[in-house]
Amino acid sequence: MPSFAFLSPNEVEAIHQATLRILNEVGITLNHTGGRQVLTEAGARFENERVLIPPELVEKCLGLCPKTVSVRGRGGSVKTLGDGNLYFHNLGGARDIYDYASGEKRLAGLQDVRDATRLLDALENCHTITPFFTPSDVPGELMSLAMYRHAMPCTTKPLHGPGVQYPGEVKFVLEMAAVLGAPSEVLTLAVSPVSPLTLPDHEVAAIIELARAGIAFGPLPCPTAGTTAPLSLAGAIAQQNAEVLAPLVLAQLVHPGLPVFYCGRLAMMEPRTGISVWGGVELALASAGTVQVGHHYGLPVNVYGFSTNAHTLDIQDGFERGLNAAIPALAGADELSGIGEMEAGVSGSFAQMVADNEFASSVLRLRRGFAVDAEALAVEVIAAVMNGTHNFLGQKHTMKYLKAGEVLMTKLAERATWEQWEAGGKQNLAERAQSEAARILRDHQVEPLTDAQEKELDRLMAAAEKELVKN
Repeated sequence: MPSFAFLSPNEVEAIHQATLRILNEVGITLNHTGGRQVLTEAGARFENERVLIPPELVEKCLGLCPKTVSVRGRGGSVKTLGDGNLYFHNLGGARDIYDYASGEKRLAGLQDVRDATRLLDALENCHTITPFFTPSDVPGELMSLAMYRHAMPCTTKPLHGPGVQYPGEVKFVLEMAAVLGAPSEVLTLAVSPVSPLTLPDHEVAAIIELARAGIAFGPLPCPTAGTTAPLSLAGAIAQQNAEVLAPLVLAQLVHPGLPVFYCGRLAMMEPRTGISVWGGVELALASAGTVQVGHHYGLPVNVYGFSTNAHTLDIQDGFERGLNAAIPALAGADELSGIGEMEAGVSGSFAQMVADNEFASSVLRLRRGFAVDAEALAVEVIAAVMNGTHNFLGQKHTMKYLKAGEVLMTKLAERATWEQWEAGGKQNLAERAQSEAARILRDHQVEPLTDAQEKELDRLMAAAEKELVKN
Protein backbone atom coordinates (compact mmCIF):
# COMPACT_ATOMS: atom_id res chain seq x y z
CA MET A 1 0.00 0.00 0.00
CA PRO A 2 1.46 3.40 -0.95
CA SER A 3 1.58 5.79 1.98
CA PHE A 4 2.81 9.27 2.64
CA ALA A 5 4.11 10.46 6.01
CA PHE A 6 3.30 14.12 6.59
CA LEU A 7 5.01 13.99 9.98
CA SER A 8 8.47 12.61 10.65
CA PRO A 9 8.89 10.04 13.45
CA ASN A 10 10.48 12.79 15.57
CA GLU A 11 7.48 15.06 15.00
CA VAL A 12 5.03 12.30 15.95
CA GLU A 13 7.06 11.66 19.09
CA ALA A 14 7.04 15.40 19.88
CA ILE A 15 3.22 15.41 19.69
CA HIS A 16 3.11 12.36 21.94
CA GLN A 17 5.40 14.00 24.52
CA ALA A 18 3.36 17.22 24.41
CA THR A 19 0.24 15.16 25.00
CA LEU A 20 1.77 13.48 28.04
CA ARG A 21 2.61 16.90 29.43
CA ILE A 22 -0.94 18.14 28.81
CA LEU A 23 -2.42 15.15 30.65
CA ASN A 24 0.10 15.27 33.50
CA GLU A 25 0.50 19.03 33.97
CA VAL A 26 -2.78 20.56 32.72
CA GLY A 27 -5.16 17.67 33.24
CA ILE A 28 -8.76 16.91 32.35
CA THR A 29 -11.79 18.57 33.92
CA LEU A 30 -13.57 15.55 35.40
CA ASN A 31 -15.78 15.78 38.46
CA HIS A 32 -17.68 12.48 38.29
CA THR A 33 -16.99 10.83 41.65
CA GLY A 34 -16.79 7.27 40.36
CA GLY A 35 -14.64 8.15 37.37
CA ARG A 36 -12.31 10.24 39.46
CA GLN A 37 -11.96 7.38 41.93
CA VAL A 38 -11.11 4.89 39.17
CA LEU A 39 -8.37 7.19 37.89
CA THR A 40 -6.90 8.27 41.23
CA GLU A 41 -6.76 4.70 42.55
CA ALA A 42 -4.66 3.86 39.48
CA GLY A 43 -2.18 6.69 40.16
CA ALA A 44 -3.79 9.86 38.78
CA ARG A 45 -3.96 13.02 40.91
CA PHE A 46 -6.85 15.40 41.53
CA GLU A 47 -5.82 19.05 41.74
CA ASN A 48 -7.70 22.30 41.07
CA GLU A 49 -10.83 20.50 39.86
CA ARG A 50 -8.82 18.55 37.27
CA VAL A 51 -7.56 14.98 37.06
CA LEU A 52 -3.86 14.81 36.19
CA ILE A 53 -2.85 11.54 34.51
CA PRO A 54 0.82 10.52 34.78
CA PRO A 55 2.71 9.32 31.68
CA GLU A 56 3.29 5.82 33.02
CA LEU A 57 -0.47 5.28 33.47
CA VAL A 58 -1.16 6.48 29.92
CA GLU A 59 1.50 4.16 28.52
CA LYS A 60 0.22 1.22 30.56
CA CYS A 61 -3.36 1.65 29.34
CA LEU A 62 -2.27 2.08 25.72
CA GLY A 63 -0.47 -1.22 26.05
CA LEU A 64 -3.72 -2.94 27.05
CA CYS A 65 -5.55 -2.00 23.83
CA PRO A 66 -5.99 -4.64 21.10
CA LYS A 67 -4.55 -3.73 17.69
CA THR A 68 -7.80 -4.38 15.80
CA VAL A 69 -11.51 -3.68 16.31
CA SER A 70 -14.25 -5.74 14.65
CA VAL A 71 -17.99 -5.27 14.22
CA ARG A 72 -20.40 -7.80 12.73
CA GLY A 73 -23.54 -7.15 10.68
CA ARG A 74 -26.72 -9.18 11.07
CA GLY A 75 -26.04 -10.54 7.59
CA GLY A 76 -22.88 -12.13 8.97
CA SER A 77 -20.29 -9.84 7.41
CA VAL A 78 -17.47 -8.63 9.68
CA LYS A 79 -15.33 -5.53 9.20
CA THR A 80 -12.08 -5.37 11.15
CA LEU A 81 -10.37 -2.01 11.54
CA GLY A 82 -6.63 -2.45 11.63
CA ASP A 83 -6.49 -5.36 9.16
CA GLY A 84 -4.64 -3.28 6.58
CA ASN A 85 -7.68 -2.32 4.51
CA LEU A 86 -9.33 1.07 4.12
CA TYR A 87 -13.04 1.17 4.97
CA PHE A 88 -15.64 3.89 4.53
CA HIS A 89 -18.74 4.80 6.48
CA ASN A 90 -21.24 7.61 6.33
CA LEU A 91 -21.70 10.80 8.29
CA GLY A 92 -23.75 10.34 11.44
CA GLY A 93 -26.15 12.74 13.08
CA ALA A 94 -27.00 15.26 10.35
CA ARG A 95 -29.90 17.55 11.26
CA ASP A 96 -31.16 18.38 7.75
CA ILE A 97 -31.75 16.54 4.51
CA TYR A 98 -30.92 18.26 1.23
CA ASP A 99 -32.81 17.31 -1.92
CA TYR A 100 -30.62 17.94 -4.95
CA ALA A 101 -33.54 17.70 -7.40
CA SER A 102 -35.45 20.60 -5.82
CA GLY A 103 -32.53 22.48 -4.28
CA GLU A 104 -34.39 22.60 -0.97
CA LYS A 105 -33.53 21.28 2.47
CA ARG A 106 -35.64 20.45 5.52
CA LEU A 107 -35.40 18.91 8.97
CA ALA A 108 -34.91 15.16 8.82
CA GLY A 109 -37.32 12.65 10.33
CA LEU A 110 -37.50 8.95 11.13
CA GLN A 111 -38.39 8.01 7.55
CA ASP A 112 -35.19 9.71 6.40
CA VAL A 113 -33.21 7.60 8.88
CA ARG A 114 -34.76 4.47 7.37
CA ASP A 115 -34.34 5.57 3.75
CA ALA A 116 -30.73 6.67 4.24
CA THR A 117 -29.82 3.35 5.86
CA ARG A 118 -31.45 1.34 3.09
CA LEU A 119 -29.68 3.40 0.44
CA LEU A 120 -26.32 2.99 2.17
CA ASP A 121 -26.98 -0.74 2.47
CA ALA A 122 -26.96 -0.89 -1.35
CA LEU A 123 -23.71 1.06 -1.84
CA GLU A 124 -20.75 -1.31 -2.10
CA ASN A 125 -18.18 1.19 -0.84
CA CYS A 126 -20.08 2.05 2.33
CA HIS A 127 -18.63 -0.76 4.41
CA THR A 128 -20.21 0.05 7.77
CA ILE A 129 -23.18 2.27 8.55
CA THR A 130 -23.81 4.87 11.22
CA PRO A 131 -27.41 6.12 11.70
CA PHE A 132 -27.34 9.14 9.39
CA PHE A 133 -29.93 11.69 10.52
CA THR A 134 -31.08 13.04 13.89
CA PRO A 135 -34.88 12.74 13.56
CA SER A 136 -36.81 15.86 14.47
CA ASP A 137 -40.06 13.94 15.00
CA VAL A 138 -39.01 12.29 18.29
CA PRO A 139 -38.21 13.84 21.70
CA GLY A 140 -34.62 14.98 22.06
CA GLU A 141 -33.94 12.46 24.82
CA LEU A 142 -34.80 9.62 22.41
CA MET A 143 -32.97 10.84 19.30
CA SER A 144 -29.90 8.60 19.58
CA LEU A 145 -31.96 5.53 20.44
CA ALA A 146 -34.49 6.21 17.68
CA MET A 147 -31.65 6.58 15.16
CA TYR A 148 -30.35 3.12 16.04
CA ARG A 149 -33.74 1.46 16.34
CA HIS A 150 -34.92 2.67 12.90
CA ALA A 151 -31.61 1.92 11.17
CA MET A 152 -31.50 -1.68 12.42
CA PRO A 153 -34.21 -3.13 10.11
CA CYS A 154 -32.79 -1.35 7.04
CA THR A 155 -29.35 -2.92 6.69
CA THR A 156 -27.58 -6.23 7.09
CA LYS A 157 -24.18 -4.49 7.10
CA PRO A 158 -22.24 -3.82 10.31
CA LEU A 159 -24.12 -1.01 12.07
CA HIS A 160 -22.27 1.30 14.44
CA GLY A 161 -24.23 2.59 17.37
CA PRO A 162 -25.01 6.29 17.46
CA GLY A 163 -22.92 8.73 19.42
CA VAL A 164 -24.07 8.53 23.04
CA GLN A 165 -23.75 10.95 25.95
CA TYR A 166 -25.72 9.43 28.81
CA PRO A 167 -25.60 6.09 30.65
CA GLY A 168 -29.33 5.61 30.05
CA GLU A 169 -28.68 5.70 26.30
CA VAL A 170 -25.97 3.08 26.68
CA LYS A 171 -28.28 0.85 28.70
CA PHE A 172 -31.04 0.84 26.09
CA VAL A 173 -28.83 0.66 23.02
CA LEU A 174 -27.16 -2.41 24.55
CA GLU A 175 -30.56 -4.04 24.92
CA MET A 176 -31.43 -3.14 21.33
CA ALA A 177 -28.15 -4.58 20.03
CA ALA A 178 -28.93 -7.80 21.89
CA VAL A 179 -31.91 -8.24 19.53
CA LEU A 180 -29.36 -8.82 16.74
CA GLY A 181 -26.71 -10.79 18.66
CA ALA A 182 -24.04 -10.42 21.30
CA PRO A 183 -23.72 -6.64 21.84
CA SER A 184 -19.92 -6.86 22.04
CA GLU A 185 -19.93 -8.29 18.49
CA VAL A 186 -22.58 -6.19 16.74
CA LEU A 187 -22.17 -2.80 18.43
CA THR A 188 -19.61 -0.03 18.69
CA LEU A 189 -20.16 3.22 20.57
CA ALA A 190 -18.55 6.65 20.48
CA VAL A 191 -18.50 9.38 23.11
CA SER A 192 -17.35 12.93 22.33
CA PRO A 193 -15.41 14.75 25.06
CA VAL A 194 -16.09 18.47 25.31
CA SER A 195 -13.19 20.54 24.02
CA PRO A 196 -11.06 21.76 25.57
CA LEU A 197 -10.18 18.83 27.85
CA THR A 198 -13.50 18.24 29.61
CA LEU A 199 -15.40 15.05 30.42
CA PRO A 200 -18.85 15.94 31.84
CA ASP A 201 -20.35 13.67 34.48
CA HIS A 202 -22.88 12.08 32.15
CA GLU A 203 -20.21 11.22 29.58
CA VAL A 204 -17.97 9.65 32.22
CA ALA A 205 -20.92 7.53 33.37
CA ALA A 206 -21.63 6.51 29.76
CA ILE A 207 -17.98 5.48 29.21
CA ILE A 208 -17.99 3.39 32.39
CA GLU A 209 -21.25 1.73 31.36
CA LEU A 210 -20.11 0.79 27.84
CA ALA A 211 -16.69 -0.33 29.07
CA ARG A 212 -18.25 -2.65 31.64
CA ALA A 213 -20.30 -4.18 28.82
CA GLY A 214 -17.20 -4.76 26.69
CA ILE A 215 -18.39 -2.60 23.78
CA ALA A 216 -15.76 -1.41 21.28
CA PHE A 217 -15.20 2.25 22.07
CA GLY A 218 -14.32 5.26 19.95
CA PRO A 219 -13.30 8.39 21.89
CA LEU A 220 -14.49 11.07 19.46
CA PRO A 221 -13.25 14.59 20.28
CA CYS A 222 -14.38 17.32 17.89
CA PRO A 223 -12.17 20.36 18.64
CA THR A 224 -12.08 23.40 16.40
CA ALA A 225 -8.63 24.93 16.01
CA GLY A 226 -8.79 28.58 17.00
CA THR A 227 -11.91 28.38 19.20
CA THR A 228 -11.79 25.20 21.31
CA ALA A 229 -8.18 24.22 20.55
CA PRO A 230 -4.96 26.05 19.59
CA LEU A 231 -4.95 27.43 16.05
CA SER A 232 -1.63 25.73 15.29
CA LEU A 233 -2.21 22.30 13.77
CA ALA A 234 0.45 20.69 15.97
CA GLY A 235 -1.04 22.14 19.14
CA ALA A 236 -4.59 21.23 18.13
CA ILE A 237 -3.56 17.64 17.32
CA ALA A 238 -1.76 17.36 20.67
CA GLN A 239 -4.87 18.57 22.54
CA GLN A 240 -7.11 16.28 20.49
CA ASN A 241 -4.76 13.42 21.33
CA ALA A 242 -5.13 14.17 25.03
CA GLU A 243 -8.93 14.18 24.57
CA VAL A 244 -8.69 10.69 23.04
CA LEU A 245 -6.26 9.26 25.56
CA ALA A 246 -8.01 10.44 28.74
CA PRO A 247 -11.26 8.50 28.05
CA LEU A 248 -9.16 5.62 26.70
CA VAL A 249 -7.33 5.40 30.04
CA LEU A 250 -10.63 5.47 31.94
CA ALA A 251 -12.14 2.76 29.74
CA GLN A 252 -9.08 0.51 30.03
CA LEU A 253 -9.06 0.81 33.80
CA VAL A 254 -12.72 -0.24 33.89
CA HIS A 255 -12.25 -3.03 31.33
CA PRO A 256 -8.61 -3.96 30.59
CA GLY A 257 -8.23 -5.03 26.97
CA LEU A 258 -11.34 -3.20 25.75
CA PRO A 259 -11.19 -2.70 21.94
CA VAL A 260 -10.62 1.00 21.18
CA PHE A 261 -10.54 2.68 17.80
CA TYR A 262 -8.76 6.03 17.65
CA CYS A 263 -10.99 8.82 16.33
CA GLY A 264 -10.22 12.42 15.49
CA ARG A 265 -12.56 15.12 14.19
CA LEU A 266 -10.33 18.20 14.29
CA ALA A 267 -11.74 21.08 12.23
CA MET A 268 -10.57 24.65 11.66
CA MET A 269 -12.07 27.99 12.57
CA GLU A 270 -13.02 30.22 9.65
CA PRO A 271 -11.17 33.41 10.75
CA ARG A 272 -13.75 35.76 9.21
CA THR A 273 -16.80 34.23 10.89
CA GLY A 274 -15.63 31.87 13.64
CA ILE A 275 -17.63 28.93 12.26
CA SER A 276 -16.19 25.43 11.99
CA VAL A 277 -14.64 24.64 8.59
CA TRP A 278 -14.78 21.04 7.39
CA GLY A 279 -13.80 21.71 3.82
CA GLY A 280 -10.37 23.33 3.90
CA VAL A 281 -7.22 21.43 3.04
CA GLU A 282 -6.06 22.05 6.62
CA LEU A 283 -8.64 19.48 7.72
CA ALA A 284 -7.02 16.91 5.44
CA LEU A 285 -3.63 17.70 6.94
CA ALA A 286 -5.04 17.41 10.45
CA SER A 287 -6.64 14.07 9.59
CA ALA A 288 -3.38 12.76 8.11
CA GLY A 289 -1.51 13.84 11.25
CA THR A 290 -4.17 12.19 13.40
CA VAL A 291 -3.68 8.93 11.49
CA GLN A 292 0.05 8.99 12.18
CA VAL A 293 -0.43 9.72 15.89
CA GLY A 294 -3.02 6.96 16.31
CA HIS A 295 -0.82 4.48 14.46
CA HIS A 296 2.06 5.46 16.74
CA TYR A 297 0.05 3.68 19.45
CA GLY A 298 -0.78 0.71 17.23
CA LEU A 299 -4.50 1.60 17.16
CA PRO A 300 -6.85 1.56 14.15
CA VAL A 301 -7.72 5.13 13.18
CA ASN A 302 -10.99 6.66 11.96
CA VAL A 303 -10.92 10.26 10.69
CA TYR A 304 -12.83 12.66 8.47
CA GLY A 305 -12.95 11.68 4.81
CA PHE A 306 -15.65 13.11 2.57
CA SER A 307 -16.23 16.51 4.12
CA THR A 308 -17.14 19.96 2.85
CA ASN A 309 -18.77 23.22 3.82
CA ALA A 310 -20.57 23.40 0.45
CA HIS A 311 -24.36 23.60 0.40
CA THR A 312 -24.90 21.75 -2.87
CA LEU A 313 -23.15 19.27 -5.15
CA ASP A 314 -20.93 21.80 -6.90
CA ILE A 315 -17.24 22.29 -7.77
CA GLN A 316 -16.36 23.28 -4.18
CA ASP A 317 -18.09 20.19 -2.85
CA GLY A 318 -16.21 17.81 -5.13
CA PHE A 319 -12.83 19.49 -4.73
CA GLU A 320 -12.97 19.65 -0.93
CA ARG A 321 -14.19 16.13 -0.33
CA GLY A 322 -11.67 14.73 -2.81
CA LEU A 323 -8.75 16.34 -0.98
CA ASN A 324 -10.08 15.50 2.46
CA ALA A 325 -10.48 11.83 1.61
CA ALA A 326 -7.38 11.23 -0.51
CA ILE A 327 -4.83 12.77 1.84
CA PRO A 328 -5.64 10.77 5.02
CA ALA A 329 -6.17 7.68 2.86
CA LEU A 330 -2.58 8.00 1.63
CA ALA A 331 -1.47 8.55 5.23
CA GLY A 332 -2.79 5.06 6.00
CA ALA A 333 -6.22 5.66 7.59
CA ASP A 334 -8.11 2.51 8.56
CA GLU A 335 -11.56 4.08 8.17
CA LEU A 336 -12.82 7.31 6.62
CA SER A 337 -16.14 8.86 7.54
CA GLY A 338 -18.41 11.29 5.74
CA ILE A 339 -20.29 9.50 2.96
CA GLY A 340 -23.25 11.79 2.23
CA GLU A 341 -22.00 14.70 4.38
CA MET A 342 -22.67 18.33 3.40
CA GLU A 343 -22.52 21.76 5.04
CA ALA A 344 -19.97 20.80 7.72
CA GLY A 345 -22.14 17.93 8.93
CA VAL A 346 -25.34 19.93 9.30
CA SER A 347 -27.02 18.25 6.33
CA GLY A 348 -26.84 15.22 4.10
CA SER A 349 -28.09 14.21 0.69
CA PHE A 350 -29.10 10.96 -0.98
CA ALA A 351 -27.44 12.11 -4.22
CA GLN A 352 -24.25 12.88 -2.29
CA MET A 353 -24.24 9.37 -0.80
CA VAL A 354 -24.32 7.82 -4.26
CA ALA A 355 -21.67 10.21 -5.59
CA ASP A 356 -19.40 9.45 -2.61
CA ASN A 357 -19.76 5.74 -3.27
CA GLU A 358 -18.16 6.36 -6.66
CA PHE A 359 -15.55 8.74 -5.23
CA ALA A 360 -14.60 6.04 -2.71
CA SER A 361 -13.74 3.73 -5.61
CA SER A 362 -11.22 6.29 -6.81
CA VAL A 363 -9.71 6.71 -3.34
CA LEU A 364 -9.36 2.95 -2.96
CA ARG A 365 -7.75 2.77 -6.42
CA LEU A 366 -5.38 5.59 -5.48
CA ARG A 367 -4.30 3.83 -2.31
CA ARG A 368 -3.72 0.55 -4.13
CA GLY A 369 -1.03 2.13 -6.30
CA PHE A 370 0.43 0.04 -9.13
CA ALA A 371 2.88 -2.81 -9.56
CA VAL A 372 6.34 -2.37 -11.01
CA ASP A 373 7.61 -5.83 -11.96
CA ALA A 374 8.72 -7.62 -15.10
CA GLU A 375 5.18 -8.39 -16.25
CA ALA A 376 3.84 -4.91 -15.55
CA LEU A 377 6.80 -3.24 -17.28
CA ALA A 378 5.67 -5.10 -20.43
CA VAL A 379 8.88 -4.91 -22.44
CA GLU A 380 7.92 -7.97 -24.53
CA VAL A 381 4.44 -6.56 -25.18
CA ILE A 382 5.90 -3.28 -26.39
CA ALA A 383 8.33 -5.17 -28.61
CA ALA A 384 5.51 -7.24 -30.15
CA VAL A 385 3.52 -4.15 -31.02
CA MET A 386 6.53 -2.33 -32.43
CA ASN A 387 7.35 -5.37 -34.57
CA GLY A 388 3.93 -4.99 -36.15
CA THR A 389 2.41 -8.31 -35.14
CA HIS A 390 -0.25 -6.97 -32.78
CA ASN A 391 -1.68 -3.77 -31.34
CA PHE A 392 -2.08 -3.25 -27.62
CA LEU A 393 -5.83 -3.90 -27.65
CA GLY A 394 -5.20 -7.37 -29.00
CA GLN A 395 -2.77 -8.35 -26.27
CA LYS A 396 -3.78 -10.73 -23.46
CA HIS A 397 -1.69 -8.46 -21.24
CA THR A 398 -4.17 -5.61 -21.84
CA MET A 399 -7.18 -7.76 -20.97
CA LYS A 400 -5.48 -9.06 -17.82
CA TYR A 401 -4.79 -5.56 -16.52
CA LEU A 402 -8.27 -4.36 -17.45
CA LYS A 403 -9.78 -7.20 -15.42
CA ALA A 404 -7.39 -6.45 -12.55
CA GLY A 405 -8.70 -2.87 -12.35
CA GLU A 406 -5.60 -1.02 -13.52
CA VAL A 407 -8.04 1.49 -15.05
CA LEU A 408 -11.03 2.28 -12.83
CA MET A 409 -14.37 1.85 -14.58
CA THR A 410 -16.53 4.68 -13.28
CA LYS A 411 -20.33 4.63 -13.39
CA LEU A 412 -21.33 8.26 -12.88
CA ALA A 413 -18.40 10.35 -14.12
CA GLU A 414 -18.66 11.77 -17.65
CA ARG A 415 -16.24 10.12 -20.09
CA ALA A 416 -18.07 10.39 -23.42
CA THR A 417 -17.61 12.87 -26.25
CA TRP A 418 -19.52 16.14 -26.32
CA GLU A 419 -21.88 14.75 -28.95
CA GLN A 420 -22.62 11.63 -26.90
CA TRP A 421 -23.10 13.70 -23.76
CA GLU A 422 -25.43 16.09 -25.58
CA ALA A 423 -27.45 13.22 -27.05
CA GLY A 424 -27.78 11.71 -23.56
CA GLY A 425 -29.45 14.83 -22.15
CA LYS A 426 -26.37 16.69 -20.83
CA GLN A 427 -26.64 15.16 -17.38
CA ASN A 428 -23.88 15.93 -14.89
CA LEU A 429 -22.58 13.59 -12.21
CA ALA A 430 -24.85 15.01 -9.52
CA GLU A 431 -27.95 14.48 -11.68
CA ARG A 432 -26.91 10.90 -12.39
CA ALA A 433 -26.34 10.35 -8.67
CA GLN A 434 -29.80 11.73 -7.89
CA SER A 435 -31.38 9.37 -10.44
CA GLU A 436 -29.43 6.40 -9.08
CA ALA A 437 -30.45 7.22 -5.50
CA ALA A 438 -34.10 7.31 -6.57
CA ARG A 439 -33.71 3.96 -8.34
CA ILE A 440 -32.10 2.31 -5.31
CA LEU A 441 -34.77 3.62 -2.94
CA ARG A 442 -37.42 2.31 -5.30
CA ASP A 443 -35.92 -1.13 -5.91
CA HIS A 444 -33.53 -2.13 -3.12
CA GLN A 445 -35.00 -4.40 -0.47
CA VAL A 446 -33.35 -5.44 2.81
CA GLU A 447 -34.12 -8.67 4.60
CA PRO A 448 -36.53 -7.59 7.35
CA LEU A 449 -36.26 -8.27 11.03
CA THR A 450 -38.61 -10.87 12.43
CA ASP A 451 -41.90 -9.79 13.97
CA ALA A 452 -40.53 -10.77 17.38
CA GLN A 453 -37.46 -8.57 16.89
CA GLU A 454 -39.59 -5.61 15.80
CA LYS A 455 -41.88 -6.01 18.81
CA GLU A 456 -38.92 -6.19 21.19
CA LEU A 457 -37.42 -3.01 19.72
CA ASP A 458 -40.76 -1.23 20.07
CA ARG A 459 -40.97 -2.40 23.68
CA LEU A 460 -37.50 -1.05 24.40
CA MET A 461 -38.31 2.31 22.82
CA ALA A 462 -41.47 2.57 24.93
CA ALA A 463 -39.46 1.74 28.06
CA ALA A 464 -36.82 4.30 27.12
CA GLU A 465 -39.46 6.95 26.61
CA LYS A 466 -40.95 6.24 30.01
CA GLU A 467 -37.56 6.38 31.72
CA LEU A 468 -35.70 9.11 29.82
CA VAL A 469 -38.20 11.64 28.49
CA LYS A 470 -38.84 14.49 30.86
CA ASN A 471 -42.41 15.77 30.86
